[in-house]
Amino acid sequence: MSDSIIKVENISKKYIIGHHKQENYVTLRDKISNGVQSLTQRIFQPHHKIVDQVHEEFWALDDVSFEVKRGEVIGIIGRNGAGKSTLLKILSRITEPTKGSMRLKGRVASLLEVGTGFHNELTGRENIFLNGAILGMSKQEIIMKFDEIVAFAEIEKFIDTPVKHYSSGMYVRLAFAVAANLEPEILIVDEVLAVGDAAFQKKCLGKMGEVSTKEGRTVLFVSHNLQAVQNLCSVGLVLEQGKVIEHSDIDTSIKTYMSLWHKGEVGSNLNLKDRLSRCSGDVRFTSVIVQDENKDTKWEFQEGNTIKVQFFYQVFKSVDNLMVYFSLTSPINDQIITNCKHTISEQELLPGHVERVVIDIPNICLRPGTYGLYIVLGNTANPYTPYDVLDNNVSLPFITITSNETDPHKRIGYFSINSIMSLSQP
Repeated sequence: MSDSIIKVENISKKYIIGHHKQENYVTLRDKISNGVQSLTQRIFQPHHKIVDQVHEEFWALDDVSFEVKRGEVIGIIGRNGAGKSTLLKILSRITEPTKGSMRLKGRVASLLEVGTGFHNELTGRENIFLNGAILGMSKQEIIMKFDEIVAFAEIEKFIDTPVKHYSSGMYVRLAFAVAANLEPEILIVDEVLAVGDAAFQKKCLGKMGEVSTKEGRTVLFVSHNLQAVQNLCSVGLVLEQGKVIEHSDIDTSIKTYMSLWHKGEVGSNLNLKDRLSRCSGDVRFTSVIVQDENKDTKWEFQEGNTIKVQFFYQVFKSVDNLMVYFSLTSPINDQIITNCKHTISEQELLPGHVERVVIDIPNICLRPGTYGLYIVLGNTANPYTPYDVLDNNVSLPFITITSNETDPHKRIGYFSINSIMSLSQP
């Protein structure tokens, strides 16, 4: 008999996206005329559909197939828009697939977003019993677990308060406590844990590990925290543009996921002008490019090479004491491996000022591996003010270091590097 608890076969999910037609300039007379025509169509042609949108098919998932064994902890990873949340919603039976089928053996508890399965007008106590009933548990079974759930969620004082008055952190604590402690055979957890504080996140990760190793339950975990995924999961499923591109051990899956950041980026200058996510935005990155000593664009270097990080910035509000903070980080936990800081200008820079900055890192001595870039434009004043930040959350690819030598005694750790900064007008 197969020990598969989840079997997904050729699942696809299609959404219809509506786009408004681009309108040319129209006069007031045109608008009145069109309004009268529209009203006339509604009166005399009630079934006539007035089309003002262009519809487009979007396949969030495309022919996805995989199996999950009982007691397995699987990390589902992928870039934003890869189809992770859609897949979890289908597995949680929140939405139906357009094509394909799936088989799940046992009760499923899912935590996909803040307040999943909760009724705002009910108290925390009432929602615990409601969720238990949805999972098919008897009242006696819920009572036996009740104290454990409340203690785990750390909301004893507010258990009889309607959950609409809960903070997002309280909501998540109770929702996770219910999902993990009501003994589902399959536990599905999305990135929602990021809402909680660090201590509670650690507690949740410990609980997920416990329910899989000690109780033999199956866990599906989606997170961008690769360290948490690597520590908790034994198997990885990597999604890209709605397709499964890797389903293997977690280390191989993470390596495949990180390689995605390089595809299509080599040889291109990352344009950042239209990026919405900023700090104060008084000074903004407009583009960034990574090169070797020959000024060839690349993201993979050999140990001992020179790395040239070139970026352009533009001033939108007068600033002085402008500085750049540059660091290389671990892609697993974003821990800083090395960093440097340079003052770009102590003088006042006026709106419209544009400049190119190049940071040279000669003879790179990092251990072979993959590293993230973290670059900040800010000032040197006290208190320190960041203007703009670049990291892999804005699709900045990872830098890969390779080596011809294998030294098992080399260790990763924090150390300083020599760097040289140069400025020039574009």
